[in-house]
Amino acid sequence: MFRAAGLPVANSVVANRRKAAVEHQLTPPYVIKPVSEGSSVGVFIIRDGDNRPPHALTSSEWNLGDEVMVEEYIPGRELTVAVMGSKEGGLRALGVTEILPATGFYDYDAKYAPGGSRHVIPAEVPDVVMHESMAMAERAHTALDCRGVSRTDFRYDDSGGKNRLVVLELNTQPGMTPTSLVPEQALYQGMSFRALVRWMIEDASCGR
Repeated sequence: MFRAAGLPVANSVVANRRKAAVEHQLTPPYVIKPVSEGSSVGVFIIRDGDNRPPHALTSSEWNLGDEVMVEEYIPGRELTVAVMGSKEGGLRALGVTEILPATGFYDYDAKYAPGGSRHVIPAEVPDVVMHESMAMAERAHTALDCRGVSRTDFRYDDSGGKNRLVVLELNTQPGMTPTSLVPEQALYQGMSFRALVRWMIEDASCGR
């Protein structure tokens, strides 16, 4: 649906999980992720030079299902944009945050553990990237016919003179914990947590 809306996405294939655990489905580096999970549970990064995919992909620790997405690894920076509203009632992108995990990967602990990551808002990126990220997040929100609050995640590759911005995914139920990104972006726009929750409830009750 993002491709159909003209949004840039990573090249990817959907593969059988057990097959992806024994042979490369793409040339490394690439990422393996569940098609129906969240919070980076069951995500693996296969680095350039790795001889094989991880055996852990077959672990029963996670309920990953039979299929996984295998997607090109995009180097660069992690950006995210929250959007409020709907295409009928009007949209509002709140800002652009850069996520700087304490480790090399924005995994479950980086998302939820205190000190697991640092959030920079507004992200220190060129103005054109700032505006493009917010416009793409609104287009992604509209492409999936979302309403209420969503959060779209991006990779921004500015290495070697590149200027590549790619949509990774859209979160239809973004986190609302003390370390979450949507409340931070709302506060950046002058909206308290209490006001944000009130808006979400009132917006949902209107049925727009």
